[in-house]
Amino acid sequence: MFPLIIFMFLTPFQFQSEILVYGCVDKSIFILAGQSNMAGRGGVVHGTWDGYVPPECRPEPRILRLNPKLMWEEAHEPLHGDIDTRKPCGVGPGMSFANEVLERDPCAGVIGLVPCAIGNTSITEWKQGSYLYNQLLKRANAALKDGGKIQAMLWYQGESDSVDEISARMYKMRLIQFFLDVRGDLAFPGLPIIQVALASVAGDYFEVVRKAQLEIKLPNVVCVDAKGLEVRKNDTVHLTTSAQVQLGKMLANAFLQIGI
Repeated sequence: MFPLIIFMFLTPFQFQSEILVYGCVDKSIFILAGQSNMAGRGGVVHGTWDGYVPPECRPEPRILRLNPKLMWEEAHEPLHGDIDTRKPCGVGPGMSFANEVLERDPCAGVIGLVPCAIGNTSITEWKQGSYLYNQLLKRANAALKDGGKIQAMLWYQGESDSVDEISARMYKMRLIQFFLDVRGDLAFPGLPIIQVALASVAGDYFEVVRKAQLEIKLPNVVCVDAKGLEVRKNDTVHLTTSAQVQLGKMLANAFLQIGI
């Protein structure tokens, strides 16, 4: 690929948003959806984030975030801070995912992260036509307006459905329908989806939900098993900062192996 010439008449905004210095003008867009472990609670203690940003989650000019005003800006932790406003957000898997993809794929160009996750939400709250579902579509479509391509949706959800037997037994069917609906409404039937199998015991039917996640067999749907990752000591649900970093790398590895 021949390097692009940067012309002096470009405004600073154009220079930053298109990242022409890297020879890339297209964005690789990733939707981040689900509940609190995707939104990120790493480093949150007694309702306050400790502010620690691991090196793997460092800001990078080629990593952008779609903010609540549907505008691109340089991404930084906490990615969901003004998206999931019900509780304080900390470190999630998104930034380590993006940095890992850039490190391993120099041709990835600009990465655009679209945070959509909301804590303490069940799969029925994400069904087609719901507020959360419509917000996901709105933000995903807004991300495409100035170019780029949605490369994958990263999905981490299910803790809320593990506390009730009926919800847990219905989870697999509901999750499959959600994936199919998102693909249909985004007009992307082969949209890669990387989901996370639960790491933490939120309810009595934790293993039922995990089994459902691990058994889904849809084309281009990959399951990353988070079981064994460290959970915060002050609760039984949320991943630690270091575990979120590790999860981000696992998600990146799964995405890069898809070969899309």
